[in-house]
Amino acid sequence: MSIMDLRQLRYFTVLAETLNFHRAAERLNMSQPPLTVAIRKLETDLGAVLFERNPRGLRLTEAGMAALGPARATLIQAEQVREAARQGAVGMRGRLVVGFIGSAVAQLLPSIVSPFRKAYAQVELVLEEMTSVEIMDAVAGRKVDVGLVRLPVLNATPVAMDVIDHDSLIVALPDNDVPEGASALHLAALKDRPFIMYAPISVLHSTIRLACQTAGFVPQVSQEAGQVQTILSMVQAGLGVALVPAKSARFAPAGVRLVPLVEPIPIETGLVRALDAGPLADNFVKAALAIRDSVSVSHRPK
Repeated sequence: MSIMDLRQLRYFTVLAETLNFHRAAERLNMSQPPLTVAIRKLETDLGAVLFERNPRGLRLTEAGMAALGPARATLIQAEQVREAARQGAVGMRGRLVVGFIGSAVAQLLPSIVSPFRKAYAQVELVLEEMTSVEIMDAVAGRKVDVGLVRLPVLNATPVAMDVIDHDSLIVALPDNDVPEGASALHLAALKDRPFIMYAPISVLHSTIRLACQTAGFVPQVSQEAGQVQTILSMVQAGLGVALVPAKSARFAPAGVRLVPLVEPIPIETGLVRALDAGPLADNFVKAALAIRDSVSVSHRPK
């Protein structure tokens, strides 16, 4: 017995609705003889007569009435499959894994994710916190589709990259350890202070060391941590001073003062994905760039 196809089921449902070969053929935009042949073949395949033919027209048999509901359901499911495939092809449906650095949580990530979820409600969004180096490796290994990383990332992996956010480092000190009247500090003024540093795997670790070297000293590292919240808690405990992104100021606990540097240390966040990333990643990037550009315009001097 041959396998029935969707075309046969469509012919069957239309004929069941009209109970007239001529009207069914018109609705299907075909001639009547091929329709008759297709219905007979379907009945042969199913091993059951679907229509009772009499001089007054057609009537569904018991077998036909039993088959009609499942036939309609199958056609609906087939259309759902077709629509899902269409949506997947344009990035409207699917699973998107986004890797992000911890410092992106403060403002950047929510500002992108919220409008993206509204625009692409059928996309399953998976967020995974990693370091910049781990994100680059995960993008290369196709374990992550898009990544928010701290720049520059010294990684030979060829990726597409856009700068998505600009920030700068500021000094975090215990509240009782801020020089009186200081509205900004020279980095060199911290040369004798114990530093709480980002872990070596962090891009900010090398950025801060290079900035200190440029200022003429090597930082005396007393503690290391991976998250800005942990670093700020250590500053609160009086274990040293730290340089943290200005946009992480919302995480500063009581007892910690954040002071700008006289010589700003700019830092950037990049959005990376594979060179041949699919439509899901492309849509996320477009949403992120739209947010970036709207923020840039709103902060442009008038």
